[in-house]
Amino acid sequence: MAVFTDLSEAECNQIAMAYRLGRLTSVIGIADGDAETTFLFRSERGEFIITLFESFADPFDLERAFRTMETLAAAGVPCPATFRTDAGAATITVSGKLVAVVGFVPGARPSEITTGKCHALGICVARIHQTLRRAVEAVSDELPSGAVHGAINRDNVFFLDGEVSGVINFRLRRDDVLITELAQVLLHWTAKANGALDRTLAGALLTGYTEVRSLSELEQQALPGFTMAAAAISFAQCGRFAELEDAAQCAFRSAKVVVEEMRS
Repeated sequence: MAVFTDLSEAECNQIAMAYRLGRLTSVIGIADGDAETTFLFRSERGEFIITLFESFADPFDLERAFRTMETLAAAGVPCPATFRTDAGAATITVSGKLVAVVGFVPGARPSEITTGKCHALGICVARIHQTLRRAVEAVSDELPSGAVHGAINRDNVFFLDGEVSGVINFRLRRDDVLITELAQVLLHWTAKANGALDRTLAGALLTGYTEVRSLSELEQQALPGFTMAAAAISFAQCGRFAELEDAAQCAFRSAKVVVEEMRS
């Protein structure tokens, strides 16, 4: 989140009126290093996050993200409340840019990763997978597939009192094999610098996940391989090619141990 486009008072009021936010009491730009312009609007009705999409944004993708959040919210999964215009639109155009409005999410991004947070995250990820898989009525495959968030990293998850208070940024929602995302989450949240998973953190995350959604025998067998692939991709994206092979092997071996401990 950042501020690349300033809004005039008239434009702020235009947004507030379109989404029935009530009389504005303050408008604060949020500078947080993303590619879009973001504001916190405070009004007599509450606090709202307003995003102006600086880069190309497809209204269809944003509508799909809104519908995803609405489906999850209806199932009790913590994510931002969505706001639509009187016409039911998720977006309007202001200053030549698409605008979307969601509710303020309490809490903060994690400054440290703990077993408690990993357990809570595992529960939340499983609830996302379970809810969206049910919503799209996915057919049974060898490896279960369905809708996934696409970017459950530390920038997109908020915690409050040790629990997940909100998952944000559903623009990358896609259909995929579910353990593809589970492997990515394990790597992003529990991996050490050499690619190996922290067994305690990874075990807590998997325990939380399987409390909600059980992994099939095939998924348990495949998860170490998917974790290895996630590590290879991560190291390649960072340009750490000399370390890639060892990191992928470390990820595979440690994930295999974590799965075996879960099964025992």
